[in-house]
Amino acid sequence: MTPNPVVLLATASLVEAALAMRDFDIGAVIVLDNNQVCGIVTDRDIVVRAIAAGYYPATVKVGEICSRELTRVSPTDTVEDVLRLMREKDIRRLPVVEGYHPVGIVSLGDLAIERDPESVLGDISAAPPNR
Repeated sequence: MTPNPVVLLATASLVEAALAMRDFDIGAVIVLDNNQVCGIVTDRDIVVRAIAAGYYPATVKVGEICSRELTRVSPTDTVEDVLRLMREKDIRRLPVVEGYHPVGIVSLGDLAIERDPESVLGDISAAPPNR
């Protein structure tokens, strides 16, 4: 799990989300509405759901395009539970939520680094970002 996930309010623009992703070198941010986790938005969501649909990133809010049917895990869930959920739901990233507060995010890359660091995915996930 990556602790201290980047979060944005549902009213933040897609530009704000893209800047956060660039600045923190991440591919997803957790979306909050009324101080509760309501969704997740990825770099792919911005491209496919917004830009490719002709929306203007400065005016569209992350709450409008984020995935809202959110699957989440708790810090006490096992790696096997996380893997099962990812496999069942075809999910690459899962918010880790304690109560109503996001405490982390776990990705396929995190699991590859932990479980099989010599695998191609583990090797790529552990590599420094290319700028």
